[in-house]
Amino acid sequence: MTTAHDVVAAYWAAAEARDWDAFGALLADDVVYRGPQTREQVRGRDAYVRFNAEGFAFDWHIRVQRIVGEQLRAASWIEFARPEGTQPGLCFFDLADDGRIAQITDFWPEQYELPASRAHLVERY
Repeated sequence: MTTAHDVVAAYWAAAEARDWDAFGALLADDVVYRGPQTREQVRGRDAYVRFNAEGFAFDWHIRVQRIVGEQLRAASWIEFARPEGTQPGLCFFDLADDGRIAQITDFWPEQYELPASRAHLVERY
């Protein structure tokens, strides 16, 4: 990957394909994910891959609306479709010097509580 835009585009493509090996390869070993609305935090590549692979026990799809990135930072606007409907999301990415994703912060316009299906996969902050 050569740009932050390319890394984030590959991240969303791997997530949509449920290609957890490709997804994990884009992440730094010590990646940190934060969801401020539910105070979810996940640390480390293996934990974050597991969070995504196991934590969403329903049919879902992602459609990327826009990715803006430069150097080691990027932001994306996505549409997250699930059985209850579609929700927009804003995701911010910081990359490590090697081009892998080091930090992810997700913002969702609608307030929601931490789902029980993934409570065991996160720490609260």
